[in-house]
Amino acid sequence: MRIGSSIFFIALGAILAFAIQAEVNFVDITLVGYILMAVGVVGLIASLLLAAPRRQNRVSESRSVVDPTTGETITRNEVRDSGL
Repeated sequence: MRIGSSIFFIALGAILAFAIQAEVNFVDITLVGYILMAVGVVGLIASLLLAAPRRQNRVSESRSVVDPTTGETITRNEVRDSGL
């Protein structure tokens, strides 16, 4: 469930719970509205938690090697991201 559908369920549930005064046999419209609002809130919280930026792990590695012929030191630096 995405953020838009969660907001839709919250709005639809609020309309059914607070604005509609109809009576339907075997169905309590107010209860259905509260259930839809609860489903929308749970879906909204789950969507926001899943869409939150995740912690990124960065690995920095440095290597130094001495060239045997010239005696020069060669340093190589690498930075990698392990996140998605």
